[in-house]
Formats: sequence, structure tokens, C-alpha cells
Amino acid sequence: MSPEFLIKLLGLLFGILARTILPWLRKVKEGEVRGFSRRYVYSALASLAIGLILTLTIFPKFDAGADGQTFEALFKLFCLAFGFGFGWNALINEGGAWASKPGGADELPAAGHPRTS
Repeated sequence: MSPEFLIKLLGLLFGILARTILPWLRKVKEGEVRGFSRRYVYSALASLAIGLILTLTIFPKFDAGADGQTFEALFKLFCLAFGFGFGWNALINEGGAWASKPGGADELPAAGHPRTS
């Protein structure tokens, strides 16, 4: 495995992990959730699959010129892969929210209309 591939993979994984963990930590702090839902894992896995395919398609061969092995060039590649992972996870989460059925268990009540259960 080349260092470029490992940097792409690590950047993608850290981006997905950041996009998965940060909202969960916020909800834990606010007292909205107690455990780690499987939905977070499913969205992370879907993001990993799509992100890995697209990252390897868009960046098939890392070519940053003659100094392509410098720390700065590899850091730029890591940041790009991180952005891809973070962004794809955000898109998958938003797509899931749009695709969920109205009146589902995850829907929040409208302002002024308390949920009756």
C-alpha cells in the first residue's frame, strides 16, 4: 500500500468519524440520547463506501508535482479526503432525513404542538 492511499483512507475515515461522533456528542451533552444508535453506524458505513469509491475515482493517482512527497503536499491530500468523508456523511444524513416518512418516530413536533404519546 502506498503512503498516498493510506493518507486518503485515513482522511476519509477521520472525516466520517468526525461527522458521526460530533452530532452524537452534542446530543449526549444536551441529554437527548443515552446510547449510540445503529443509525450512526449505518450512515458511517454508507458514507465510507461512497466516499472511498469517489475518492479513489477522483484521486486515482496522487500527483502533486516534483515535491509530491513533502509533508505539505500529503497534508493537503489528507484535508481533501477529510472533506470528502465529512461531506458525504452529511449528504447521506440529510438524504435519510428527507427520505424518512412524515410522522415517523424521528420527526420532531411542530412548535406549539406537543407530541402526544
